[in-house]
Amino acid sequence: MWIERRLIANFDWRFFTIVLCLLGIGIVSIYSITYHQAGGGGTAIYVKQLYWIGLGLIVFLASLAVDYHKLCRFSYLFYILVLITLLLVLMIGRVGQGARRWLSLGIFAFQPSELARLALVMVLAKFFSTRQRPSGFGFSQLLVPLLLLLVPLVLIIKQPDLGTALAMIFTGLAVLLLAGLRSRSLAVSVFLSAMFLPFGWHFFWKSLKDYQRDRLATFLDPSSDPMGRGYHLLQSKIAIGSGGLLGKGLFGATQSQLKFLPEGHTDFIFAVFSEEWGFIGVFLLLTLYLFVILLGFEIALKAKDALGTYLAAGIVVMFTFYLIMNIGMTLGLLPVVGVPLPLMSYGGTSIVITLASLGLLMNVKLRRFMLFY
Repeated sequence: MWIERRLIANFDWRFFTIVLCLLGIGIVSIYSITYHQAGGGGTAIYVKQLYWIGLGLIVFLASLAVDYHKLCRFSYLFYILVLITLLLVLMIGRVGQGARRWLSLGIFAFQPSELARLALVMVLAKFFSTRQRPSGFGFSQLLVPLLLLLVPLVLIIKQPDLGTALAMIFTGLAVLLLAGLRSRSLAVSVFLSAMFLPFGWHFFWKSLKDYQRDRLATFLDPSSDPMGRGYHLLQSKIAIGSGGLLGKGLFGATQSQLKFLPEGHTDFIFAVFSEEWGFIGVFLLLTLYLFVILLGFEIALKAKDALGTYLAAGIVVMFTFYLIMNIGMTLGLLPVVGVPLPLMSYGGTSIVITLASLGLLMNVKLRRFMLFY
C-alpha cells in the first residue's frame, strides 16, 4: 500500500489532463463532421470513438500500474506475437481502401501494424538497455537491432502501410542514435545506406499500390490533377486557409460540412479543426501537443535507468513523428501517407495503442520515485 500511495502522489495530473483535453477535442471534431449519421442506423462514429477511448484509458491505467521493468521482460514475446499477427494479415487480413491491414475478430477489426510500433520500441529498449556500450556500438553489434527493425518493416510495407513503416524507421534510427554509435560504424552505416538506397527504393516503390504512388507524385504538384489525385490535398489546404484567425465555429466549416473534404474524421481531422477554430484554435492545439512532447522528453531525460530512457524516448519520438507527419501532409508540406493525428483521429487500434504508449511513458516517470524494482 505504501508503494501504491507513493505512485498516486507522484501521478502527473498535468500530463493526464492534457491528454484528456486532446481526446476531448478529437471527439468534438469527429462529432461535428459525423453527427448527422446518428440517425442513419447503426452506431455513430463519434460514439464508437468514445468506446475506443474508454478501452484506451483502461489500457493506459493498466500499462502504468505494472512496473515497466516487468513489462519489458516480455518484450521479445510480445514482438514475436506481433510478427505472427502481421503474417496473418498478409494471409487472411481484411482488405480496405486498397490495402490489407486489418485482422477481423468478429465484432471488430484491429491493425497489427499499430501494435508493431509499440512492440518495436519495447524490444529495442530492452535490447540496448542490457547491452550498454560506453564507447558506442560497433557495426557488427547493430545486426540484431537492425534485424528487429527490418522484419516487421518488410511485413508492414507488404500490406502496404507506408505511414507506419516510415514511423518505425524514424523511431528505430532515433533509438539507435540514442544508444550510441562508434564514429567508424556511423560512417560505414551512412556509406552502406547510400549504396543500397537505389535497391531499397526499388523494392519500396514496387511494393506500393498505384494509389500510393499517385499520392507521392501528387505531393510535388497537386494542381496537376485537382479533381483526381490532388483533390484531397487541395481541399485540405483550402479548409485550413479558410479558417482565418478565429475560424468558422462548430458546424460552420463549409469544406467539411458540405463534404468537399474527404476523410475529415481520420487523416484530415487537423484540417477540419483548423477550419472550425482558425489560427487561434490551432495555436492552442499545438501548444497542448508541445506540452505532451516536452513532458515526454523530460521523463526520458530524468528516467532512473537506461531501459526507462530508451523506452520513453522511443515513445515520444514515435508520437512526435505522427504529429509532424499528419500536420505536414494536411498542409501539403509532406506526402499524404495515411498517418492519423495522435489522440484525435478516428481509429480504434490507433487510439488504444497511443494511450498504452503514453501509459508506459507515465510508468517510467512514476518508477523514478521508487527505491527498488
